Amino acid sequence: RVGADTTAHLTGISKTLKLKCTCIFSTDSSRAMHVMPAWVIDKYGNNDVLRFTRNASFPLITYPNEVVIKVHAAGLNPLDVGMRGGYGAASMSMKRDPLNLKQSGSEFPLILGREVSGVIMECGLDVKYFRERDEVWAAIPPWKQGSLAEFVVLSGNEISHKPKSLSHTEAAAIPYVAATAWSALVNTGGLSKDNCGNKRVLILGGSGGVGTFSIQMLKAWGAHVTVTCSQNAERFVRELGADHVVDYTAGPVQEPLRVMEKFDLILDNVGGDTERWALSLLKPWCGAKFVTLVTPFLQNTDQMGLADGMMKTFVTVASKALKHLTSGVHYRWGFFAPSGPALDEVRSMVDAGQIRPVVEKTFSFSQVPQAFAKVEEGHARGKTVVQIIGGGEYS
Repeated sequence: RVGADTTAHLTGISKTLKLKCTCIFSTDSSRAMHVMPAWVIDKYGNNDVLRFTRNASFPLITYPNEVVIKVHAAGLNPLDVGMRGGYGAASMSMKRDPLNLKQSGSEFPLILGREVSGVIMECGLDVKYFRERDEVWAAIPPWKQGSLAEFVVLSGNEISHKPKSLSHTEAAAIPYVAATAWSALVNTGGLSKDNCGNKRVLILGGSGGVGTFSIQMLKAWGAHVTVTCSQNAERFVRELGADHVVDYTAGPVQEPLRVMEKFDLILDNVGGDTERWALSLLKPWCGAKFVTLVTPFLQNTDQMGLADGMMKTFVTVASKALKHLTSGVHYRWGFFAPSGPALDEVRSMVDAGQIRPVVEKTFSFSQVPQAFAKVEEGHARGKTVVQIIGGGEYS
């Protein structure tokens, strides 16, 4: 039996811990902080739905492995533009609310931004490898609130210590594309620094964020890299390390590729009809893989609902994989997968000078709509980054 004194003592500890988790931050007047500035959307749509507020809900630690990060810079990606318009809404709602207990639209107000570089302000009780005031970077899962805000909460296994050689603005340009490329090339494609020395890799669409990161990582690992891009991006991708560049604007891009030695892996950032001809460029019966990042998974679930969409997706990928397996090559889908350990590996490569950030344009926190418009234009030669701190006053 537990004595009355022990019970009272445990109750006191419980109240103390609850208070600590609920009131992490306080102002100079010791008043708990409950709101913060952020860019939010209250419905899906075009750039007009973006709204600045100083009264966004302050993110609280709800699990002991989480940390609160003060955002210094946020990277934007085409995924943010898609999510602004509702892309993936059905799947993200399922992830946020697996038991469907909340009302439709409960994700609003929604904060976008899938990349962050900042400083840890508070750690949960189970966080072992990070401390307050550590500089960190992360790719943010799409079902969580994003980085276009003063603070964001992430779990300890989603973050990594920021490269010492980069500023926060530079660091915010890497995590999402790094996590996506790592998932596609390493987890799905089976490549690593130990087996790339004799590999031939083709990157379809090499001048975007994932492409530019992939070129640098593969070259650091010793692979031979061929890239397709427009003529005006050729010098850019060669400077990143591409061995051979094919201009897709000069005619059917598959024609010059067919006369080359066949490839061990193809990373497809383009989609469309590339699958119709690209798999014939792989070495047959050698374990060669075609990995595409352009998949219909989220579109299927948005259009058909979760059950039917997932069933159609499974049938599609299974039939394609079986079809191409009979030709001696492997067909795979790649997905963005946030990973702190992967970013640990990337950090080492960045600080060793093997990978550099490619920032095309920076915007202040007051210019978030302009930043979205820039990403929406497409044909980027690097990343768009929003400076939350040091980028101008909140509007």
